[in-house]
Amino acid sequence: MDVADLDDDPAVTGHRLGAWRAFLEAHAHITEVLARELRDEEDLPLAWYDVLVHLSEAAGRQLRMQELADAILLSKSGLTRLVDRMQTAGLVEREACPSDKRGTFARLTDQGMAALEAAAPTHVRGVDQHFASLFDDEEAAVLERLLRRLAEANREPATKAEC
Repeated sequence: MDVADLDDDPAVTGHRLGAWRAFLEAHAHITEVLARELRDEEDLPLAWYDVLVHLSEAAGRQLRMQELADAILLSKSGLTRLVDRMQTAGLVEREACPSDKRGTFARLTDQGMAALEAAAPTHVRGVDQHFASLFDDEEAAVLERLLRRLAEANREPATKAEC
């Protein structure tokens, strides 16, 4: 399909294409400002904060590396490099899976939990200021429902492994 043909396709014109572009633009701008605030105020990259949150919410404060990569939308190799840097900083540690020596867990350390607790107020304030406060409760409920529908419709089926 030629790009010029998109003008004739009702599925990708008008409000639908406008919504897509607005979604991308809003995500890019909000992510950029949240990343800047965390970096400037807490000296913590947004990707690190995301890892810390996912690990803090997981059972035993640990996740398989593949599960963590899926959760934060990084490739396994990208996550490996990220976790390497976070491990050097003392925020996470790796642990071999006892039932599958090929599997590895990333585990949140006490220092990582402390960093998350210190950074959370900055991040939550930013999310409220740059996103949540711009909607009333009804609008937020509709937006949540729409975004959850998008996430569910496009989620890859999970592969379940013991470790």
